[in-house]
Amino acid sequence: MAIRPSGAAQDQQAPRHPSAFEPVTLFLTVALSVLGAIIGLNLITTLGISANTSVIGALVAMLAGRVSFAGLRKMRNIQRQNLVQSAVSGATFAAANSLITPIAVPWAMGQPDLVWPMLIGATCGLLTDTWVLYRTYDSKLFPAQGAWPPGVAAAETIKAGDKGGKRALILVGGAVAGFVGSLFKLPVSAGGVALIGNVWALGMFGLGLFLAQYTPGWFGVNLNAEYIPAGVMIGAGLVALGQAVWLLSRRHQGSAAAPGAVPEHGGPDDPALELTVNETRLRRGLLEGFVLFIGGAVLIGVLGGVIADMSPLAFAGWVLFAAFAALVHELIVGLAAMHSGWFPAFAVTLIFLVIGLLIGIPAIPLALLVGFCSSTGPAFADMGYDYKAGWILRREVRPWKPFEIAGRQQQYASQLVGFAVALVAVAFTWQYFFGAGLIPPVAKVYATTIQAGLTNPDIIRNLIIWAVPGALIQFVGGPKRQMGVLLATGLLVATVNAWWLVIGALGIRLVWRQIRGTDRADEEMALVGAGVIAGGALADTSRVIRG
Repeated sequence: MAIRPSGAAQDQQAPRHPSAFEPVTLFLTVALSVLGAIIGLNLITTLGISANTSVIGALVAMLAGRVSFAGLRKMRNIQRQNLVQSAVSGATFAAANSLITPIAVPWAMGQPDLVWPMLIGATCGLLTDTWVLYRTYDSKLFPAQGAWPPGVAAAETIKAGDKGGKRALILVGGAVAGFVGSLFKLPVSAGGVALIGNVWALGMFGLGLFLAQYTPGWFGVNLNAEYIPAGVMIGAGLVALGQAVWLLSRRHQGSAAAPGAVPEHGGPDDPALELTVNETRLRRGLLEGFVLFIGGAVLIGVLGGVIADMSPLAFAGWVLFAAFAALVHELIVGLAAMHSGWFPAFAVTLIFLVIGLLIGIPAIPLALLVGFCSSTGPAFADMGYDYKAGWILRREVRPWKPFEIAGRQQQYASQLVGFAVALVAVAFTWQYFFGAGLIPPVAKVYATTIQAGLTNPDIIRNLIIWAVPGALIQFVGGPKRQMGVLLATGLLVATVNAWWLVIGALGIRLVWRQIRGTDRADEEMALVGAGVIAGGALADTSRVIRG
């Protein structure tokens, strides 16, 4: 059972957390969010990927704090640096994944008149998506003690810049390795998260990557063409949803440290080990999200003309399915991101697309549904990383809980600024990108799949068959390990050569535990992993800037 702070600690006056709207902080937030949005838009339309720019935001904020004029010295404060890095990464993922990708779906289908309705709907999806995480973060479903590896990387980067010392040297060493490896186009982030995240979950993730890479050559089976990864994810996702409902139905509250998560410091009397969101607020947050998703789906349906082409009953069913898909999509993506640092947003959206085709949703309503669904998930996961970074940076403050709550509120406000910048950037640039033929590759896949339809009767059979092992593995692993979801994630992500980085890093981590002891080894490996992730993110971003 978690221990509450002592009475004396509770009676202390909580220090005031810096505001997201202080002039210097707000100026840097807006300026760097513009940069983050540009990076995200360029990456998603040219390479089909997004970069985590939180480390970039943290580094620029740290450098600004070394300047002694215009009030920039205030940026030496690590909490202000955390606000800026939260907004920058939020702007990147919002612009790339949550806004321009959804509106590219109707464009790719030859329906440019639906771009603006889709942008309005995607904005509703983005805001609801992030509101749900704000309401449910540090609950049993999404505990702050979970791995959230990129968040650890951002926090350790900020701490190293503030304190220096041995920890900074270890972090820099990992960053150099990550930067060099990324320049050679190695998926270094996979190795970095394996040094931080849940061992069981990442073991299954590595197995999925391994099978995705070698099964076609060894057995002559095209996994994606047979819809095997999609089937595994459907089975695992349904069980994961059931496990989430089971967690919500439990009435007692307690600590929810994820297996394999790194306890940055503190003991059993650490107040940060107590969840800040109880089951009642968790249930309320998810219910609020579902209601808001229903409202967003109705808005898209009206603006996009779906309501005019369907009977009232069919339209009601479409709205409920769209809201359900958006909510489940963000939950599965968030769970995968929490445990592994990777999120299968494209794959899970594609699964709902396939389900939509199977139940006979017409092409245009399905395109709008898919766009709405794809607007959720990535920003949700990224916000989880940012809250994890803030949680680490605030753990030493006493009294802790009021400062933590205030800090999370300011992070949310800062990220809303980043989202606003992203929306403006997309609204003013989408015509340039699409007119130049720069369309996110995943949007082309969605559009092509919708237009082609499903003509192979074996698809349903394969989905059902492969849903069974996915469901069984997820059930056996339990809600804290997410083994089935992460196996499916590896099968769907299928990044070449990432499996050996994951398995190799897990092996090194286990051996180092035997040499140094569990706690010390986990702390050191987390620093190395954070450095590798940060170095890889820097290399990815530098390629965009040079380009």
